[in-house]
Amino acid sequence: MPIKKGDFILIDYTAKVKETGDIFDTTNEETAKQTKLDKEGEIYEPKLIVVGEGWVLKPLDENLATLKSKKTATIEIPPEKAFGPRDPEKVRMIPLRRLTNKGITPTLGMRVEFDGKLATVRIMGSGRVQLDFNPPLAGKTLIYEVTLKKKIETKNEKISALIHRRTPNVDMEKFNLRLTKKTLVLTIPEEAFYIEGLQLAKRGIAMDIQRFFPDITTVKFTEIFKKKEAM
Repeated sequence: MPIKKGDFILIDYTAKVKETGDIFDTTNEETAKQTKLDKEGEIYEPKLIVVGEGWVLKPLDENLATLKSKKTATIEIPPEKAFGPRDPEKVRMIPLRRLTNKGITPTLGMRVEFDGKLATVRIMGSGRVQLDFNPPLAGKTLIYEVTLKKKIETKNEKISALIHRRTPNVDMEKFNLRLTKKTLVLTIPEEAFYIEGLQLAKRGIAMDIQRFFPDITTVKFTEIFKKKEAM
């Protein structure tokens, strides 16, 4: 079936800079390890996208409708449709001491905050540092290799996917969903009680579900603490 706006899909992708071949984002764990992109606690798995919602770059979002199941498509995004052209006026030289006085020991390529803005350290020498306030991918042509893994069809599967999007570190099968006409009751597994930002995740889950399923007017969260049996 063709992909259209509002569809729930799972995609795998690897994104790289056309000019250099450098990979800057991926959903594949092995690729992340090989390119040293992997971060502790990061979950690498197919990414949930609701087509047309702006959850990815707009040009990529607009091309999702061309995807075919299990096939990899190559999508090229020019700078003007990605992060814009590189602006030379956003590059500044500053005295090194202005960073070291803030407790920052800069290294080439390091991202630092200066005057309330993020910048990349480009050049160091003679007691001075060149800071580039352009987005790191400004002026770059981006290549996305995207595979449509699955189109999610049923209401329950879509709700489960929205929940997993907010709590990726917890096995979705351990959540219990009970859906009536206007109410969703979600029982949260005990292992999720102590994850960082649980309350924000719950708020996000409720907002997502009520956005995409306006017939659900109430989302209830149940947390059950069971007494552990003595050994």
